[in-house]
Amino acid sequence: YSRLIDTANAPIFGVDTQCAVNIWNQSAIQLVGYSTEEVMGKNLVKEFITDEFKTAVQAVLDQALHGDETANFQFPLMTKAGVRLEVLL
Repeated sequence: YSRLIDTANAPIFGVDTQCAVNIWNQSAIQLVGYSTEEVMGKNLVKEFITDEFKTAVQAVLDQALHGDETANFQFPLMTKAGVRLEVLL
């Protein structure tokens, strides 16, 4: 399944229980500008989310890791070029 994730037309990223990035596909690379090597193991919230959304994004990720889904949650992700990109979960 890792090949399907990596070659998907949509950006796909995943985090572990510590919010460290553990999945970052080719579409995410193209959209955000960071290579897999640059993001793997980094804390998604601390490193790539704007300050005003860190608490909200952390809460949504914590809920997801406990099996509670959140639909249509929009948050800003910062690209390597410093551009704020709106992401919809």
